Amino acid sequence: MKIAFYGSSLLSSYWNGAATYYRGILRALAAHGHDICFYEPDAYERQLHRDIDPPPWCRVVVYEASPQGVRHALNGAGDADLVVKASGVGYADDALLAGVLAERDPGALCVFWDVDAPATLSEIRHDPAHPLRAALPSLDLVLTYGGGAPVTEAYRTLGARDCIPIYNALDPSTHHPVPPEARYAADLTFLGNRLPDREARVESFLLRPAAELPERTILLGGSGWADKACPENVVKLGHVPTGAHNALNASAGVVLNISRDSMAEMGFSPATRVFEVAGSGACLMTDAWTGLELFLEPGSEVLVVRDDRDVVEAMRGLDPGRAKAIGSAGLARVLREHTYDRRGAQLDRILVDALASRRAGRAA
Repeated sequence: MKIAFYGSSLLSSYWNGAATYYRGILRALAAHGHDICFYEPDAYERQLHRDIDPPPWCRVVVYEASPQGVRHALNGAGDADLVVKASGVGYADDALLAGVLAERDPGALCVFWDVDAPATLSEIRHDPAHPLRAALPSLDLVLTYGGGAPVTEAYRTLGARDCIPIYNALDPSTHHPVPPEARYAADLTFLGNRLPDREARVESFLLRPAAELPERTILLGGSGWADKACPENVVKLGHVPTGAHNALNASAGVVLNISRDSMAEMGFSPATRVFEVAGSGACLMTDAWTGLELFLEPGSEVLVVRDDRDVVEAMRGLDPGRAKAIGSAGLARVLREHTYDRRGAQLDRILVDALASRRAGRAA
């Protein structure tokens, strides 16, 4: 199957939380023999902060963030068997959506892939004229980064023919156990960009506990935190490239995952970091959200906290032996059930069947 995929960026994780997800899913999908071309705009200085080279399993076209650049990129939609428009491309999203529907071959599948379903659904629910709402009946399928039944039912209610979640996972070739590094040594580490619907939760789950644990070293990684007031024991790392994530995770006593407000409220939305951390063999601590037990077992494969007091108590009561056991159990679980190879096999079946059904329907 020839696939044209329009997304934010495959080459750079800079202000682009979907990068690891795209890489894992598309690499696994390519292993099933599909010919993939990823189209990404030259926007938000991402091309200045590339953290991988163009991979052998996917061609990458970087186009100018201009109307002319978009038109050039859309040339690739016409001869593809599958055209994917992802959410949050970051430049001319509405024009890209209209373009892929207009330019695709009549026999090709056209898919919208939502990597931030809570935000997208909120937008279209409040805007009857939203371009995506109007386009849903013309799309063959909606795929989502997460969300479970609340998301799939919402999309179907809004007019989608079908909606299927393809969850985050682990790519063991890129995220795996490594020796710790002194530069990342910490008792508790959190990595995530500063975003409006996450900041209050970072204050609650990280910064307030840090103030209660002045003897502990706390690392705060991610873009946007430079001017954030923090307790003295919090060390700000700034952007941490994907290639350094293994060492960052391996060097922490505990690695904390903090969901964005919308993801926590929706549930069934494990962040990429959940699988990265578990895949490194590190002890993962996460805020509570519905559906977590589908991915990791609370208490034995992951620590679950509901507020700042839970974080403080967990840190004070956790001994190295238990932390190591939780990390080992989490690693075993994700390797067994939550790799991108498994997601890729699932996705391959979905897409092959959907394309066959579309072509059969046109031939009838």
